[in-house]
Amino acid sequence: MIFKVYFQESIKQVPVREKTMTIYVEGESERDVRLKLKNEPYNIEFVTALEGAFLEYEKQNEDFIVLEIG
Repeated sequence: MIFKVYFQESIKQVPVREKTMTIYVEGESERDVRLKLKNEPYNIEFVTALEGAFLEYEKQNEDFIVLEIG
């Protein structure tokens, strides 16, 4: 399953909408994705699963690259 992760680049950074970034991560659950990203310096705001029409819409984005983290 593919998840969209909203985050700030630094764990010390306060969430501000204009500075929020996104990445796409393949995982089995939200917990699995958070565990895969725990060693990154990200301040994760929100993780959401992408399925069906939502996934197809995101695939149209030129920045759509799915990270496969071990």
